[in-house]
Amino acid sequence: MDKLIIEGGVPLRGSVRISGAKNAALPILFGALLHAGKSNISNLPALQDVATTLHLLRNLGIEFDKAGDVVALDASMLNSAKAPYELVRKMRASVLCLGPLLARNGFARVSLPGGCAIGARPIEQHLQGLEAMGAHITLDKGYVRAEAPEGGLQGCRYVFDMVTVGGTENLLMAATLANGTTVLENAAQEPEIVDLARALASMGAQIEGAGTSVITVTGQPRLGPMTHRVMPDRIEAGTYAAAAAITKGDVLLEGAELEHLDAVISKFGRAGVEVRREGDGLRVRHHGELHPVDVETQPFPGFPTDMQAQFMALMCVAEGSSTITEAIFENRFMHVPELNRMGADIKIKGRTAFIRGVEKLNGASVMATDLRASATLVISGLAAEGMTEVRRIYHLDRGYETIEKKLQGLGANVKRVPEDEPGIDTIP
Repeated sequence: MDKLIIEGGVPLRGSVRISGAKNAALPILFGALLHAGKSNISNLPALQDVATTLHLLRNLGIEFDKAGDVVALDASMLNSAKAPYELVRKMRASVLCLGPLLARNGFARVSLPGGCAIGARPIEQHLQGLEAMGAHITLDKGYVRAEAPEGGLQGCRYVFDMVTVGGTENLLMAATLANGTTVLENAAQEPEIVDLARALASMGAQIEGAGTSVITVTGQPRLGPMTHRVMPDRIEAGTYAAAAAITKGDVLLEGAELEHLDAVISKFGRAGVEVRREGDGLRVRHHGELHPVDVETQPFPGFPTDMQAQFMALMCVAEGSSTITEAIFENRFMHVPELNRMGADIKIKGRTAFIRGVEKLNGASVMATDLRASATLVISGLAAEGMTEVRRIYHLDRGYETIEKKLQGLGANVKRVPEDEPGIDTIP
């Protein structure tokens, strides 16, 4: 296990290429299960979650060849419909193999998912939607067992009780091979949903309304090979934007797409951070004071929950008081005690964090608790006075491609070292 050692106080400058989006790549990889043949996916990020997904696909009988950011998959020899606990427990997105396996095989047995401990995130709506399509669902010893009716899944109208990205993705994929038309209402509208729909369309799927609250899918008897390039990661882009802002830097985010970050950029602007389109990316600059801004997370197109922690880091050193309300997950303030260890002044009441800006953060030894919290501690360390040690960074490797190398390319003093190497507490 590794940790990061960061010496703060260096403004980030230069350019960084934004990788393919993790939250788009994972469902797209599972979407390749829908075709009994070859598919080609490019701009795939080099992340632990991607490696876990490919391992799971191989366990199902999928052959693949990966070269750089391109993977060629062959799903013609699918020989299992079981996703075992030892793989699914590592990553919540593994449950996204349920819809494609059920639609293609008529049967699936998938372990209940794991992932970051940021809230319950139940999958009832995934299962209820599949039941509406005629599937018989049972829970047995920690596994979901799903069987399609004779003749396959049937198109239906399904209204989500609440917006769910994973539920929308699972039912969208299942519906592509269902008989008839499926209408998904109150569907998630995230850009990653749109990217999945584009990938499925490359296979011949008939999908209308992706990116809106109503998605209509006309089922096909079979789908062809997938050829698709994964969209850039909007959360990675937002994270590096926050890093540029908190260090009073000037960074070009190559490949970042403005329309994917409207809500985040709006809040950055109110905080005094300049973000503008430049070439094929976004230029982020900040040289003055940070202004306090209140934030409440919402489903897209609102402020994303995956940027809540990173924006909180900015507010810790803003000139004044702000509030951040987490309306999506009930347990996503686990980074707060660690930020307070670095000198932040944050108090929590229910789902709202009350932040009073401080003059500066101080380096400390801190512990990462989940993916986005990990990034937040790194961002804070970049701005802190002195040395910061971020432990348990295996969370980072699930969602940020070579983050220390990218930061080094922007001038940051950061290095990855083994966990058992002496820490900053030993520095005289």
